[in-house]
Amino acid sequence: MERHVYKALIRDSGMSQSSIQRLFNRFLSAAPVIPIRSKGKVHLLIDGTYFPNDLCLVLYYDHSLDYVQLYRHTDQEEYIQIKEDLQNLKNLGVDIYSVTCDGHKAILKAITKVYPNAIIQRCLVHIKRQSRAYLSESPQLPEGKQLLKLSKQITAIKTHEQCGLWLLEMKTWEQKNLSFVKQKSFNLETNRYWYTHKNLHSAYSLITKAIPNMFWYLNDPEIPYTTNKLEGYFKHLKEKLTLHSGLRLEAKRNFIKWYLHLKNMK
Repeated sequence: MERHVYKALIRDSGMSQSSIQRLFNRFLSAAPVIPIRSKGKVHLLIDGTYFPNDLCLVLYYDHSLDYVQLYRHTDQEEYIQIKEDLQNLKNLGVDIYSVTCDGHKAILKAITKVYPNAIIQRCLVHIKRQSRAYLSESPQLPEGKQLLKLSKQITAIKTHEQCGLWLLEMKTWEQKNLSFVKQKSFNLETNRYWYTHKNLHSAYSLITKAIPNMFWYLNDPEIPYTTNKLEGYFKHLKEKLTLHSGLRLEAKRNFIKWYLHLKNMK
């Protein structure tokens, strides 16, 4: 693949491979600074993705502008770092109106600390996807089948009426099955309890804890209800980076920065 890329570049540019390599090296030795472009009523998407070598990229993405306001290279999504990033945005005068995210505890805690008045919108696709991961596509328990059906309906809710009906169905399911969901088993050897239907309890807990922040978009259609924009963004970035899999870590970081910069310029 790398040889193919060089052949295409040599053909299209008229440069030699060594000249192209020197050009790449010059660009990948440093990277541009990304400026803040919007400060008023920002609808922010926050999400992270992982690359090989435990490299994590966290993006702070302006949904309205299709623009990365800030990014961080790290090894995981940590509260202290996310809080620092949000504080930097606040110090630069960025007024964050809403934040759409996957519900990572570090992100939720940091938003509440730095922007206590910002609306937190949970990503509905993440809730739907994680519920399916807990319950599987074919749950054995009838309670799991019913909850999976409810979780699949989340992304189709477009009106307050549909929301009310879904919440009523969810409440009915909870009243009928809560004692079953909370059943515990006891291990005599370890002297510890655990939830008998662990995956069912995890899916139920995920959904019910998210409900207070699931439907803000119904009041304001400018609030994005998924982070899907970043899913596609990350996929495209990784495809491009795969073509240069032999890069050193620092060069790889700078490649990502150049990618963010050039995407922003579009």
